Amino acid sequence: MLDFGTTGRLRFSNLIMYDRQTESWWQQATGEAIAGEFTGKRLRLYPVTMIAWREFAAAYPEGMVLTRDTGYDRNYGRNPYIGYDDITRSPFLYEGRPTPDGLPAMARVFTIDQPGEAVAYPYAWLEQARVVHDRVGDQPVVVFWQPGTASALDGAFVSIGREVGAAAAFNPEHAGEALTFKWDEGQIRDQQTGSSWNAFGIALHGPLAGARLEPITGINHFWFSWAAFRPDTAIYGG
Repeated sequence: MLDFGTTGRLRFSNLIMYDRQTESWWQQATGEAIAGEFTGKRLRLYPVTMIAWREFAAAYPEGMVLTRDTGYDRNYGRNPYIGYDDITRSPFLYEGRPTPDGLPAMARVFTIDQPGEAVAYPYAWLEQARVVHDRVGDQPVVVFWQPGTASALDGAFVSIGREVGAAAAFNPEHAGEALTFKWDEGQIRDQQTGSSWNAFGIALHGPLAGARLEPITGINHFWFSWAAFRPDTAIYGG
């Protein structure tokens, strides 16, 4: 088990962490150690969803939350990087090569990296489709996009950030059956049973209420950051 801190350094404008046990340096975007004892090793990635607090609280009423009582006098709801994710801006201190395929450098993307293939799903595309079925490598996936989540990098305070939504990926199979999902009257539904599902892959209503889809590890990135390390990534819809 390693404990991490930030080195205060950037590579391609992406954070470099260090572990306190060996002081090896790790690239945030890839989870790969780039200097020190663990050079070449990679951290295990886990599925994580960036979601609005109200959505988390509704899905996990007994869920645990980090306290703001840290002993430090700091407003944790304040954004020190106002306007960072403006799609018309150039990334901070970024001097990398132009991003491939013409996608804006600051475009939000949801990325899935499977053996042999990586795919980026632009948020602008997901917002229109709401549900995307795909295959990445040998893995069938379904990507859900749900409105209601604010940008943490837009306004002076996270609570007033503009709408950006939330994306998550799942294995579309349940109990050995491949389900087909669609956006229907403001909800994600499977065509087989008509059950409605949320962004956590949990069936809320219908014959499958309470069922859960297996999460697929996906990561939220700005396109410039992901493309700097995985320029071979395919762009869904592009």
